[in-house]
Amino acid sequence: MRVLWRSGPADAKQVHQALLSERPEATYATVLRQLQLMHAKGLLTRDESQRPQRYAPAQKQDKLQTHLLKDLIAKAFAGSGKALVLAALKGHVSAKERADIQKLLGDEDQAL
Repeated sequence: MRVLWRSGPADAKQVHQALLSERPEATYATVLRQLQLMHAKGLLTRDESQRPQRYAPAQKQDKLQTHLLKDLIAKAFAGSGKALVLAALKGHVSAKERADIQKLLGDEDQAL
């Protein structure tokens, strides 16, 4: 998904090439299968009018991430955003990220 959000519509070979720098172990067959699965789940659209077929995200990045996060909070954290944030902050956030979060929260307090 990140590759397609970043580069726009692409065929499986283009996605595979773009992904190799991050995941050199990824095979073309695996990438193609993942694209097919994401298409079947409605996460991607597929233009079958041309060969090779081109895939594109079905939703913008921020919309899909918001939807997935709401689903995760509901299913894994009993609907508690606070529980999600506390779990994320335990060992998963660098000092710089923590400072950025504190600044953001301070800005939010001032806006209210």
